[in-house]
Amino acid sequence: MTTDKTIIAMTPAGLPADWIFYAVGGAATFLMGLGKGAFGGGLAILGIPMLALVMDPIQAAIVTALLVACMDVFALGSFPRSAWSKPDIAWIMPGFLGGLLVGFLVFEWVDRRWVALVIALITLAYTIHYFARRGAVLAGIPVSPGLASIAGAGAGFTTYVAHAGGPPMAMYLLRRDLTKTAYAATTVAIFTAGNLVKLPGYVYSGLGEPGVFMKALALSPIVPVGVLAGRRLHDALPRERLFALCYVLVGLAGSKLLFDASRALWFP
Repeated sequence: MTTDKTIIAMTPAGLPADWIFYAVGGAATFLMGLGKGAFGGGLAILGIPMLALVMDPIQAAIVTALLVACMDVFALGSFPRSAWSKPDIAWIMPGFLGGLLVGFLVFEWVDRRWVALVIALITLAYTIHYFARRGAVLAGIPVSPGLASIAGAGAGFTTYVAHAGGPPMAMYLLRRDLTKTAYAATTVAIFTAGNLVKLPGYVYSGLGEPGVFMKALALSPIVPVGVLAGRRLHDALPRERLFALCYVLVGLAGSKLLFDASRALWFP
């Protein structure tokens, strides 16, 4: 067994042979699947830092992208298509795809640390505002083509360059006064399409790394376990508690982004 996280011992079939890889990678995969099934996302941001404990960070990003794409497919099938908020999807997707395209084009030049920092600060301000007004009744907003397009573009761009597309999307959809299932199903539908579109770019840049695909394949059996566990959690939680947890996850994601960006910018 090797302790070098960039060179994991492999079986003759090409699969990882290190039990630490399966312990850490399995936990990361389960948590990401749990968040996908329960909230439509929210815990994928844990994937890269956890997987980076047992592999190169670039490989961790590609493995996370491959696993999340699998989770999207399982989660999409677990929610009825009738639960999708189709007007929101119709206005979000063009902006989302445009944001992905811009992210792909500027990926090599943009400073992802500053992108992550800005998203973190906006996300934390939004979360603090929600909990500061927890006792007040926040009226839901109707479908807004402008806000939906902005949320889609922001989510598409940030998910490509900083793996942080969840907070911009949640900031819009959580105010839409959707049912809990409509919120999760709509989020899953959008990110299923978006992640499948962005995956070729990640594959192009990282699948050539030794063993990346096999590492994702080794962890893939845990994907349906996590998604189905999350789906059961979704059904068990009342709407108010589930949405409160969504805000907590958004805040945690913002805090993680702020920590990572600040450390990279000022304490390299």
